[in-house]
Amino acid sequence: MVMKPSRRSFLVTSAAAAAGMQMFDSLRLFAEPAARPGIQLYMVGKELAADAPGTLAKLAAIGYRAIEPSGTYAGRTAAEFRKLVEDTGQHCPAGHFPFGMGDTDKLLDDASALGVRYAISSLLPPRKPEGGMAGFLPLINGLGRDDFKRMAQMANEIGEKAQKHGIQYAYHNHNIEFRDCGNGETGYSIIVKETDPKLVKFEADLGWMACGGGDPMALISAAPERFPLLHFKDFDELKPPVTTLGTDRQNHIVELGRGIVPFKALVAQAKAQHVEHYIVDQDPPFRGKTAFEAAKIDFDYLAGLLG
Repeated sequence: MVMKPSRRSFLVTSAAAAAGMQMFDSLRLFAEPAARPGIQLYMVGKELAADAPGTLAKLAAIGYRAIEPSGTYAGRTAAEFRKLVEDTGQHCPAGHFPFGMGDTDKLLDDASALGVRYAISSLLPPRKPEGGMAGFLPLINGLGRDDFKRMAQMANEIGEKAQKHGIQYAYHNHNIEFRDCGNGETGYSIIVKETDPKLVKFEADLGWMACGGGDPMALISAAPERFPLLHFKDFDELKPPVTTLGTDRQNHIVELGRGIVPFKALVAQAKAQHVEHYIVDQDPPFRGKTAFEAAKIDFDYLAGLLG
């Protein structure tokens, strides 16, 4: 004889099943990688300046949700730009700011207005270049041990101010930091060693690291808690290492997966170390394609690695 369930027992069973499904969904979401590719807006800087709403809409259509501004806001204030980003269903977890070249407090106010968690310096000149901006590249390409020590000091100072704004400061590398400074040290190792881990995190540009002769996997695994963000840039030529900017090596930047930076292994390591943000950062110009076509190739490749 089959007993029919009472209404009470049916409701209790249903509620338990619903709770179980909700718990299952929570566990599944926790287990699955939440990360998806973000994009550094330097890649579409020209397009953004011409049509900011249209550019953000095209990036959203590709699948980008995390937007990393590159220090300019298409003629808008930081707050206005944030609204523009949010209107397209996107957000700014991080942004680049010209620290060392502008008022730090004002830049951090902009970071707060954008709503970023990470305020990042792309280059941190230890002193003003001679001859204005014309002297900037010679300054950057001539950095030595004392300069990198000064940059570490500046990074600590910015990081302390950033924390008062409720923001985490991070340093983004190029290839110049991998210059040999003697005694087995590079500029990058000096910056890592002489910065406070609580005040200064790092946004590792994997392509620039490899270009300068660094080993991204070794560097990140040595201090995983200091690398919450990664930039993905690919090169089709990496040897010999180049530690200056403005060279022919920059003509060897290609779409992700079309070069030789070992991203598959790097992503597997990054996922195991709980890296928070995976950001596409391909420098223009692009070979035979538009910025959006390149951005789509980059998104599809990185999304595939992230699963």
